[in-house]
Amino acid sequence: MNRQTDLWQGQYDKLFVGGRWVPPASDRIFEVISPATEQPVARVPEGVEADIDAAVSSARHAFDKGPWPRMPLEQRIAVLRELSAELAAHEDDVAKLVSAEMGCPITLSTKMQSIAPRLLLDAFLELAPSYPWADTRKSATGSALVIREPVGVVAAIVPWNAPLLITMIKLAPALLAGCTMVIKPSPETPLDSYLLGHLLEKAGLPEGVVNIVPAQREASEHLVRHSGVDKVSFTGSTAAGRRIASLCGQDLRRVTLELGGKSAAVVLEDADLDAVIPAIRAASLRNSGQVCSNKTRIVVARSRRDELHDRLVELIKSMPVGDPFDPETEIGPLVSANQRARVEGYIADGTKSGASLLVGGDRPGHLDRGWYVAPTVFADVDPNAKIAKEEIFGPVLTVHTFEGEEEAVEIANNSEYGLNGSVFSDDTDRALSVARQIRTGTVEVNGNPVGFTAPIGGFKNSGIGREAGLEGFDAYVELKSYGLPR
Repeated sequence: MNRQTDLWQGQYDKLFVGGRWVPPASDRIFEVISPATEQPVARVPEGVEADIDAAVSSARHAFDKGPWPRMPLEQRIAVLRELSAELAAHEDDVAKLVSAEMGCPITLSTKMQSIAPRLLLDAFLELAPSYPWADTRKSATGSALVIREPVGVVAAIVPWNAPLLITMIKLAPALLAGCTMVIKPSPETPLDSYLLGHLLEKAGLPEGVVNIVPAQREASEHLVRHSGVDKVSFTGSTAAGRRIASLCGQDLRRVTLELGGKSAAVVLEDADLDAVIPAIRAASLRNSGQVCSNKTRIVVARSRRDELHDRLVELIKSMPVGDPFDPETEIGPLVSANQRARVEGYIADGTKSGASLLVGGDRPGHLDRGWYVAPTVFADVDPNAKIAKEEIFGPVLTVHTFEGEEEAVEIANNSEYGLNGSVFSDDTDRALSVARQIRTGTVEVNGNPVGFTAPIGGFKNSGIGREAGLEGFDAYVELKSYGLPR
């Protein structure tokens, strides 16, 4: 192992199934490649259909016969509090593993990839006792006990951009509800899931409650179709989400989808740019642009156009691009050569479209290896241009201008997506009024995040269902009514 993974001497030759580390069913492997050095980091077994069958069978037995769904909520909370403690003890390990496998800058990785999953788990632990697990309802027509029971075996399909964070937004509510799980990590980022498996063991999770099988598309589709799975929770591209939804629809399998985004940051004419620029730094370019909720369309009042352009160029030039393990780095590599090629294709299209290239548009000249793209800003972009309509998933921003609030809202809503957004104004009430007109699941007023106790998710092609908050439990329960004597 190289310096990036010496920190945790994990063994990557087995799969976590049935509460044990078991040999895979085939000799297929993934080679995890550092996006910064283009060198191998680790070799991991590739799960095949037989491995998926074993994992689902284990989760099925744990749900149908095991203790986990039958435990009092307080006991499940106690086990997951132990997991939280283990995550706190391994924060550095998690951050370095994710930086090694997908290139997230280490300073961000420590917060977003490591501390945030634990804080998310803690938020669910705090909320769980107040969730309406049982409710008695009396009326002139009957008396009912309404119970929210665990949905069953959950298949959680996790992307590469924030692997442990997105795993936790599914794992925490599912386990607290009493479900069992099969987690399918992305081939690009399986390493953190191995550490998670070990931490679940240390926390005392019963055998078979969580099973972890990295896999490619064919085995993943087998998991989605599997008759032993009751619920699929997927985070990823809209194209993949459509495919998963169609597969689940054939069997009426429950499904939650958190998909793509092309979110807008609306900058009204009275906005304080000293507040706008740090928010763009934090929420438009984070993780080298590889976050679905990033605000990648900047919609600015025409009277503030030139000033914002200058400030954006200044911002980009102040953000170091380089080694993700350098604490000064703010823009790291993209996750893969294919992802870089995709992003560069969009940059080429933006240049041909007639948009003004304010900054970037090429590869950083000081880096001779790694899948880097210089952070890029296009101005005077037609709201219907390809770079303004499609999710690029790289450090590329487009800037659009408007004359009045009505046009600002029209541009913000001119998208097939509806995941996130923001509105900036010196008048909070005015900003909130504009935010109410934007058709997205989340809108941040003056860059203020909603936190982990609020639901998140998308309108339109950004998904189905909500995650986080009390509402995050809804995806992992079935409602059941019992008629009782009055």
